[in-house]
Amino acid sequence: MKIEAPQSFIVHSECEKATYQNGFRRALGVTDGWAAFSSTTVPGRVFLAAEGAQGPWFLALDHPGVIEALDMPACDQVGPGLVRFRFDVMAELYPVLSRVYQLAASLPDAPLREFTAKVRNLPQSTVAERLVVQRVGQDIFRASLMEYWQGRCPLTGIADTALLRASHIVPWSACESDAERLDVHNGILLSALWDAAFDKGLVSFTDDGVPLFSTKLSDVARAELRWKSPLCLTLRHRKQLVWHRENVFQVDRQ
Repeated sequence: MKIEAPQSFIVHSECEKATYQNGFRRALGVTDGWAAFSSTTVPGRVFLAAEGAQGPWFLALDHPGVIEALDMPACDQVGPGLVRFRFDVMAELYPVLSRVYQLAASLPDAPLREFTAKVRNLPQSTVAERLVVQRVGQDIFRASLMEYWQGRCPLTGIADTALLRASHIVPWSACESDAERLDVHNGILLSALWDAAFDKGLVSFTDDGVPLFSTKLSDVARAELRWKSPLCLTLRHRKQLVWHRENVFQVDRQ
């Protein structure tokens, strides 16, 4: 399928507008009809191309973590990056570009780098000092989950910030490294009630994101844990949830 070089005024203008408005503001040039862009604030590049001024439009990505989290069907268009996606109209491309930026800002390497930079010169000799460092990490983790889950509990749709909790799947104290503690795939943004139940092992989730309810959860409480749809999980989420089901989830083993 032939794509039009973005030197075409209309195609070039649309590509620049779409990327600039969604955080990718560094133009890296054009190769074989694909215009490349990057950001000074998140890792990875995006590549845009089109068949013509009216589309369809194509997006290519080279960030494996973003690609996994997007979980979108790819097209067979030849081009740069690791995968390509097709959009019949530009309006379909905009929200995906926005999501790509959000994911690139929240995926594992970005929070860890921010945490390392912020605590590099903080003392950690006493319990109080280590708690300060932990709070820094937890604040970064929460902000990252807010980005990843788009500021709402994926089960209930609740978007009131005061009612949202950054729930670790493997608890902070049980993680083997700061990388695991700050990995957004080791967390779920849950409403306060779901967070309390998850933390106490009264609920967990299957690999398909469907809630599991402990027999120790009362019928009244279960009825109040209303949910609209299962979680959309990556492979790394599922790996962490295995640990939660085996070590936290309260199962009647008698």
